[in-house]
Amino acid sequence: MKAAAIQMVSSSRVAVNLAQARALLQQAADAGAELAVLPEYFCLMGQHDGDKLTIAEPQGEGPLQQFLAQCARDLGLWLVGGTIPLVSPDDPAHVFNTTLVFSPQGERVARYDKVHLFRFDNGSERYDESAVLLAGREPVLFDLDSRDGQRWRVGLSVCYDLRFAELYRAYAAAGATVLLVPSAFTHTTGQAHWEVLLRARAIENLSFVVAAAQGGVHDNQRHTWGHAMVIDPWGKLLAQQDQGAGVVLAELDFAHLQACRTQLPALQHRRL
Repeated sequence: MKAAAIQMVSSSRVAVNLAQARALLQQAADAGAELAVLPEYFCLMGQHDGDKLTIAEPQGEGPLQQFLAQCARDLGLWLVGGTIPLVSPDDPAHVFNTTLVFSPQGERVARYDKVHLFRFDNGSERYDESAVLLAGREPVLFDLDSRDGQRWRVGLSVCYDLRFAELYRAYAAAGATVLLVPSAFTHTTGQAHWEVLLRARAIENLSFVVAAAQGGVHDNQRHTWGHAMVIDPWGKLLAQQDQGAGVVLAELDFAHLQACRTQLPALQHRRL
């Protein structure tokens, strides 16, 4: 199965971002991708944290969800919609940072609310997602039947989740073969930790990792690290893009995954 990790440099203009996402998804589909993953905040990198509240949608309604469903249906893709803000019925001052997954028929098959909320302060950069975001509570997997008849089990995560190995270990224990990480890593933290964390999650769980990214300088002056990439279960980097918008394509070979797990059956050797 060919997978596409989409890299964007999203702006504060939703319409421009959706047009860019559609063009990149078309490129992925034209190249034969079956699975495409958009980055975190693909629809909006706002001027202020509160901008997420202005475009938040209830589950099942709204132009962002319609856009994702239509793209999946038109392009025949399993589409992982980066993240969009979904409203909380209990807290109008906060939203969930939500990944929605759509089948090639345009049907929503999974919802994952980002569990771990990023906080960082090095004296010159400061981020605190909990100011406007609510944390999700549950890991989420879905099954993907590829065109060759293979069934893949896919675990969902978002950006800062990458630092919490127990989430991915739970996915591996539940049979995951692919781990997805749509992200918007800062340039500072990404330069230090992005690739090593992604490769670690692939190696320790003997799974493919598909990591979409924001990569560049945005109109809110935030600088994201980029380096969207696909990694195999042995930790080998299959494809990546450093900065700028683009499509990172790689073949996910189920036989290779099985060979890795047979040669080194570490998942069977767990004691804790």
